[in-house]
Amino acid sequence: MEINVQSDVGRKRNTNQDYANVFENQQHITFAVLADGMGGHQAGDVASQMAVNNLGESWSNASVDSAEKSAQWLIQAIQKENEKIYERGQSKPEYLGMGTTVVGAILLPDSFVLANVGDSRAYLVRDQHMLQLTEDHSLVNELVKSGEITREMAANHPRKNVLTRSLGMPGTVEVDVTNHEWLPNDYLLLCSDGLTNMVPETKILEILETSDPLESKLSQLVAQANEAGGLDNITVLVIHFDEQDNPPPPPPHPTNNTPTPHQHKHTP
Repeated sequence: MEINVQSDVGRKRNTNQDYANVFENQQHITFAVLADGMGGHQAGDVASQMAVNNLGESWSNASVDSAEKSAQWLIQAIQKENEKIYERGQSKPEYLGMGTTVVGAILLPDSFVLANVGDSRAYLVRDQHMLQLTEDHSLVNELVKSGEITREMAANHPRKNVLTRSLGMPGTVEVDVTNHEWLPNDYLLLCSDGLTNMVPETKILEILETSDPLESKLSQLVAQANEAGGLDNITVLVIHFDEQDNPPPPPPHPTNNTPTPHQHKHTP
């Protein structure tokens, strides 16, 4: 398994409010997490760094080693972090209303457990297909789901950055948690919307499918977002699964090579 993460301020912003990192727990299981902060002044920076670093510290002290325990840990840890960010937002006038998205994956020997709040995304790339695994918690996505606007209209909607869920909200935040099997040579992409708003999914797939080194692929993704305007911070975290402890059984016939991972939704 190979992991690479790159973050760039983009061409229009003065500060980078994205933050991402990778952590290992007591069982040597990896947790990759990415956050896209929001709020005036430095508030977005504070929120995203709090989310990543606090979740990472908690994971480093954990002994979680199964998919079920991973799902429980993600829901509890993210809820606790939501409360911390909300409290920090109440502590200073310049932090009022600060918040952040979060998308994270716990990487188990033959599967990964994914959690998200907000509109930072996770994609699975398998056999030249790219599948979005997360659902955007945004106003425009709600409008698309209700049939009020099309996906094409959503791309240029004036309120496309309005989130329906984020960390830093009062009370309980609903965390989407899903479990997915991985296969050798799969790619798992975690990214902020500074990538997906700028670069078409077809281009992202094309870059990830090249034979270039992983670091080079991420550099190309960031460069593409900047070339398209770089209107936001750009952060990409990619995991390449290149070996497996327990090979999966052969699939039933007929086979379908498009990624169709099994999903379980957990709510608090």
